[in-house]
Amino acid sequence: MMKPDKAFILAAGLGTRLRPHTDTRPKPMVEVAGISLIHRAIERLKDAGVKEIVVNTHHLAPVIEAHLKSIEQPRIIISREENLLDTGGGIKKTLHHFGNNPFYIINGDALWEDGQRPALSRLQERWDNKTMDILLLLQPTEKMVLTKGVGDYNLMENGAAIRTKDLSGDHMFAGIRIAHPRIFEQTPEGKFSFLTLMDKAQEEGKLYALAHDRAWHHISTPEDLHAIDAHFRAQEKA
Repeated sequence: MMKPDKAFILAAGLGTRLRPHTDTRPKPMVEVAGISLIHRAIERLKDAGVKEIVVNTHHLAPVIEAHLKSIEQPRIIISREENLLDTGGGIKKTLHHFGNNPFYIINGDALWEDGQRPALSRLQERWDNKTMDILLLLQPTEKMVLTKGVGDYNLMENGAAIRTKDLSGDHMFAGIRIAHPRIFEQTPEGKFSFLTLMDKAQEEGKLYALAHDRAWHHISTPEDLHAIDAHFRAQEKA
């Protein structure tokens, strides 16, 4: 089993739907119960054995970069995008950091709670370097209570992930995945979406997924953030 020890965090987006919170800080810097989303993700990656994390920045880049520079472990590499390259182009720009080994890709606003086994460890254990190009973490929409889920995927019995373009699926992509660098072969230069690579992997039978076994939260609006913040604070008091 090839255990990923590097990761990429997508943190360059504008976060427009979460205004006014994102008027003064990038969305990954928004706090839940006093801890920023990106800090929570970095701690989970560190616990999973990740030694190096590449983070792309753009919107209010100095704010997030100042925070990241205060982190000693794991090693943080900042990739500032003067012009947004989207989710695919932003990763491809830094692909040289990952060699020929699979790595985690985490959305900067991803927020999840772990069960008995951490989600990242479960992904590690499920990863098959020979049969998979991308392994997704999916959240069953029926288990989403605090925030609304979008059924953009179905999870097959054999573990394959199938995207439902009409959003009729029973799982939502959690913004957490393992990918092999080979998926970027023959991709365009500049701006493009990682979703095109997920679709390509699906067409080639190399897109798989794992269902998350605890809560995952889709933070889109200020109302979402308020509900989730209250939830986490209540948990801490319990």
